[in-house]
Amino acid sequence: MLQKLSPQQIQLMKLLQIPTANLEERIKEELEANPALDEGDDAEKNVFDLESEGYNSSEGETSGDHNDEKEFEFDDYLNEYLEDDPASYKMKGDDFVDEEERRMPVPVENTFHELLEKQLGLLDLNSEEYLIAKHIIGSIDEDGYLRREPKALVNDILFTYQLQTDLETIECLICKIQKFEPAGICSRTLQECLMLQLTDKFEKSIDPEVKESRRIALKLLKDFFEEFTKKHYIRMRKMLNLSESDLKAAIDEILKLNPKPAGTVEGNAIANQYIIPDFIISNRDGELELNLNSKNAPDLRINDQYMDMLKGYKETIQGRKATRPEKEAVLFIKQKIDSAKWFIDAIKQRQNTLYRTMYAIMQYQQEYFSTGDDRRIKPMILKDVAEVTGLDISTVSRVANSKFVQTEFGARRLKDFFSESMQTQDGSEVSTLEIKTILGDEVAKEDKRKPLSDERLMEILSVKGYNIARRTIAKYREQLNIPVARLRKELV
Repeated sequence: MLQKLSPQQIQLMKLLQIPTANLEERIKEELEANPALDEGDDAEKNVFDLESEGYNSSEGETSGDHNDEKEFEFDDYLNEYLEDDPASYKMKGDDFVDEEERRMPVPVENTFHELLEKQLGLLDLNSEEYLIAKHIIGSIDEDGYLRREPKALVNDILFTYQLQTDLETIECLICKIQKFEPAGICSRTLQECLMLQLTDKFEKSIDPEVKESRRIALKLLKDFFEEFTKKHYIRMRKMLNLSESDLKAAIDEILKLNPKPAGTVEGNAIANQYIIPDFIISNRDGELELNLNSKNAPDLRINDQYMDMLKGYKETIQGRKATRPEKEAVLFIKQKIDSAKWFIDAIKQRQNTLYRTMYAIMQYQQEYFSTGDDRRIKPMILKDVAEVTGLDISTVSRVANSKFVQTEFGARRLKDFFSESMQTQDGSEVSTLEIKTILGDEVAKEDKRKPLSDERLMEILSVKGYNIARRTIAKYREQLNIPVARLRKELV
């Protein structure tokens, strides 16, 4: 036996997986592809009952299997559709949050590359140099780094502008761009980026003590960068003959620098990222209330013009048999209308599935959504939600993927609520998220002169009743982006 998925089922799974932030783009694509689907702003709202709304997959199928004219009954279809109410195929419900403040903010500042191009106009360059410098600026990534090698830039410029240049010209222009604001821009490596910023600060220094600290910091970055990244403080002190206070002052100057200089520029696409939550949970006098955020899902309905076209055809053929062109025209309309109906039904099922899944998660993790305490998150796996909702595990996984929920305690990924359980010494089950929270708390309050090793962290958790192996501690620490003890060491 062979089991296959229809194209509609595949499209439905894709719709289910995309977050609200990308739903608007997908709907626009469908609106452009299908003229029978329309985006309207009806004053009348059709309430979408999330509890009882069902989806009949047979209704949403297109007529790809009915292209044979013998299977297509012209009069029957006209009567059937004209008796149907196309107004029911619209989407604007009272169950979705439609508040003005939920709109995604739109940044209007100049972009990072526009800022650099403005500074480029202040340089005394000929037309060829200006074109080359502009290409270099366009090759700088969103962090502010120039990842392309000079040889590659020479080839790019020759291919794009049919302009012959050399490595010396490229390097000269890179040095000029590196003097632009913000400091550290157009660097090739992290070391170069930090040195450019520190050099700029050193040249602007007035206080002798600060200037000396920055001089030592420049020496560290230039000659002892590897030792600095690995925090070999004792070795650096001996090689530079520094006191602990002088070394700490120099390192503090380095820590003030920005490893991603473009991230501070207003208007930079990466610096202005906003999370659009798919769900909003609010606490109404102790009662949790769940809403879907449909800000990016416009009101969809069947185009009225297609209804009028069918009425016109029916009036035209009264008392006679329809001609072949007339049948082909109605068949085309039928395909488009069926496709539009399917898409609207698929969006409804998407919303229904999202709501059911998030409602189950909200009920399961009610203590967390009421208190905001991460330690109240219960162990929960995909199977637990699937059993409550009656959905397949793969469906729950698609919902949890890349979705966010807005709570009174901030926005969180849905997948953050899923965790395995672990048994404590007293036999009770706790979430691995709780253990990670405790692990993070212990690292946060440790003595930075002598950071806790994984072995010591294992002993501390064991005293608290959590029997965890050292390798598990190391795994959780890596998942929390906590470096090893040696790299957490600081000069306090």
